[in-house]
Amino acid sequence: MKYLKNVNYFRVLTLTFLSLFIVSCNLNKESKPAPKPGSIAEKKAMQQQRKKWEASPDGKMYLAWQTSAEGKKVRTSYDKIKKSLTNFSEMEAVVTSVTFQRKNANSNGPKWLLVQIMNENYMLQFVPKEFEQLSSLHVNDKITIKSHNAGFSPNHPYLILSSDYIAKSDTVLFKRIKNKNNKC
Repeated sequence: MKYLKNVNYFRVLTLTFLSLFIVSCNLNKESKPAPKPGSIAEKKAMQQQRKKWEASPDGKMYLAWQTSAEGKKVRTSYDKIKKSLTNFSEMEAVVTSVTFQRKNANSNGPKWLLVQIMNENYMLQFVPKEFEQLSSLHVNDKITIKSHNAGFSPNHPYLILSSDYIAKSDTVLFKRIKNKNNKC
């Protein structure tokens, strides 16, 4: 009888250690950053892929826009707020348009909020449901924006900011809720 108790105790103890080992291995895998392309072959493959894209009609159009006056202006506006984007710090903005729509755009498509930060114009894009939260905004309203990212596009006249946080007079009007699955 005593022998059976010792065997059961040994089994439980073994299973406990085994499960702890498995859990710790999974945690270590999840906490490691994604590997960067380190090998020379991977870097060359990425360079070839980029060159292929640059040779495509879209790539040529983007490169031409980058060196144009419009592209340089957008790049300059990015440089002005780059530090705020990196630090996810507050930026004071003034609303310049709540009804902006791109030429030939679908009326059911994304909604745009145009703002001015440090004398430069920026665009914030929303899906219609998100844009409803900003219905109280008017032209010349002063707001506070926090953003993580910005996007360059030859199809847009200004730099496109991600819309992560918008407040007016210490009242939060919009706050993007990050998806726990893909952290977006």
